[in-house]
Order: sequence, then structure tokens, then C-alpha cells
Amino acid sequence: MSVSRRDFLKLGGAAAGGLLLGTGAPNVASAGGEDPKFLLHKKIGEITTICTYCAVGCGQVVGVQGGKVVNVEGDPDHPINRGTLCSKGAANWQVIYSPERVTQVQYRAPGSDKWETKSWDWTLDRIAQKIKETRDKNFIAKDKDGATVNRVEAIAYMGGAQHTNEEVYTWVKAARALGIVYLEHQARI
Repeated sequence: MSVSRRDFLKLGGAAAGGLLLGTGAPNVASAGGEDPKFLLHKKIGEITTICTYCAVGCGQVVGVQGGKVVNVEGDPDHPINRGTLCSKGAANWQVIYSPERVTQVQYRAPGSDKWETKSWDWTLDRIAQKIKETRDKNFIAKDKDGATVNRVEAIAYMGGAQHTNEEVYTWVKAARALGIVYLEHQARI
């Protein structure tokens, strides 16, 4: 009996399907939900996100239980990493729970040897004040040839991988409005 390539593949597929059905594979998930004999603990919610460590943009699936991150895995449906993560991405949950994590604004005054805890209102006002002082002091209205340039070369803007396109668009618009010309992003360093 002569078997064509197409017939061989059909027979192979049917045989594999028959073997799988004949093994009594466990009931994985029905339309009604998970099989109760496989539930070991409460259901964990999964949220997809993008890793914040570098500019690659790997996809992550973050397991959340009771409002706390309990697991981080690579997203198998993500086109960049296809379920894999580097060591930093796999340990991303430690960013949240590390005892070394700084959770309040720390300020060290010029010439001081100690850090002070400051409020966000004080910090944002201080940053705005310093930007205005630097811009006013270093604003260049015309270049050496007399052409109008309206720029500030004493301030630079550095973007990071954790920013979304929309955030970067807004930051760059604000930087350009201030006359900042030195714009850079972590992905290009």
C-alpha cells in the first residue's frame, strides 16, 4: 500500500489525537471555570504590563493576590520577549517590596552631611524654582550671529524606559516650551 505524504500526516495527527484522548488527560478548564481538584489556594489575578528596567519593553504577567504582587513571569503572548525575562525583569517584584526602597523624598542641603525628609509639595515647588532660576540665568535669545534661537543649554531632559509614549510626548512638549534643546532617552545611550 502506498501512503502519500499528506495521508501520512493525517494518520499521524489522528494517532496522536487518539493517544491523547486515550490517556485520560485531566479536565483542565471547562466553560464553567477551573476544575476544583486543581485549585490549591485562592485565585490569583493576572495583569499584563511592560517591564520598567530597560528600553527593550518586555511583556510581563504580574500575579496579584489580595492587592499584593506575588509573582512576575514573562508574557508568552508578547512579541518582544515571548515569555522570557532577564534576571532583572524576573526579580521586578523586589522593586516594590525591597526594604531598601526609598518611599519618601530625601533632600540633602548643599554643604550638609545629613538627609532630610521633605513633602512632595515642597519638592515640586523646589524643582520648579530651580528650573526657573537656571532658565532665567542661562537663557539665550540670540546666537553669536544675531539669529533668534530662544534656548537654554544649561538644562537637559533625560527620558527613561518606564515612560509611555504619551508621557514622553508631554515631557518633550514641556521641555521644548522651556527652550531646552538637550533631549535624550535611555534607549539611545
